[in-house]
Amino acid sequence: MLDGVGIGELPDAPNYNDQGSNTLINTALKNGGLNIPNLRSLGLGNIAPVPGGAPAGAPVGAFGKMLEVSKGKDSTSGHWELAGIICPKDFDYFHGGFPPEIVNHFLDATGCKGILGNKAASGTEIIKELGEEHIRTGYPIVYTSADSVFQIAAHEEHFGLQRLYEICEISRNEVLKDYFVGRVIARPFVGESAETFKRTTNRRDYSLDPPAETMLDHLMKNGIKTTGIGKIGDLYNERGLAEIIHTKSNDEGCAATLRAMKENNNSFIMTNLVDFDVYYGHRLDPAGFAKALEDFDRFLPEILTNMDESDILLLTADHGNDPTVTSTDHTREYVPVIITGKGVIPGELGVRTTFADAGKTVLDWFGIDAPIAGTSFLPGRGTNG
Repeated sequence: MLDGVGIGELPDAPNYNDQGSNTLINTALKNGGLNIPNLRSLGLGNIAPVPGGAPAGAPVGAFGKMLEVSKGKDSTSGHWELAGIICPKDFDYFHGGFPPEIVNHFLDATGCKGILGNKAASGTEIIKELGEEHIRTGYPIVYTSADSVFQIAAHEEHFGLQRLYEICEISRNEVLKDYFVGRVIARPFVGESAETFKRTTNRRDYSLDPPAETMLDHLMKNGIKTTGIGKIGDLYNERGLAEIIHTKSNDEGCAATLRAMKENNNSFIMTNLVDFDVYYGHRLDPAGFAKALEDFDRFLPEILTNMDESDILLLTADHGNDPTVTSTDHTREYVPVIITGKGVIPGELGVRTTFADAGKTVLDWFGIDAPIAGTSFLPGRGTNG
């Protein structure tokens, strides 16, 4: 899961003010092209003409792109759909800040004496704006974004990391129990002034339970060990996962994936590499985004050479996060999909009509017929869910 690596605006992108968004192409253009020979050989450039990653004459993977059916452009809805669940309704959003009934419930339930912020904001900018007042008053910084999120920023030392986690859990389980909010997110930071404040890697997400059984649940019921790496455990609220491995960077996620491959058999490993999204998409940093893509491309052969004839690798994303646009929010885009392995016939997968085709394909590979959305793109083996 290359978090935020979209490949062009969806037909309904104007509904989200995302016209012209194309995370992969625009990032490549801003950097004079990308040096991604391994992704190119798998067929990435055959999905769309990526500068520096031109179409391969004989790609070794099957390649295409997928359309999101669920409303929104959030990690939660994107991951749910990838696992076979079309989000049943749109999430609740609070672009103008949270109403008094939520704020008052938060204060009563957590024991906090007040809050700061209560608006849609960039996470890095709001701690510059309010971090010093937060340290002085002890009030947590509560804010949202264009996504369905209830975010709480607090200083790791002055406020306390465990205290931050505690009030996030209370917010998820009590304060927002009657609302359809995708995620409560703990956003810890350190530093002593607006000039030195810096978010740490101790972020934690508290998601809703998926509204139905996902691909992961069906794998577990059929005796397949499931491992979630990165923020996978957070996004599925730890459901359907036998093992959860938290990581703090793409490098850690890649290393953990390689270890899990070597240590497990008859298993499914789902990894989210979040650096593209968190550090570069949201911060409008196309140079950093390009470097992260090139770093992943250099690591990719480690995965490929450690695969045996029973393994397949599926690469995709959960939404876009174009770092070249003016908004720091996610972008409503197609996502690339590439699949490779000894049992995969290289070639075009076309434009898939739902992210759920990815989850259906995973179940198909394991020979599991389960009632989730989507159509497998393994040749001759797919059935509608």
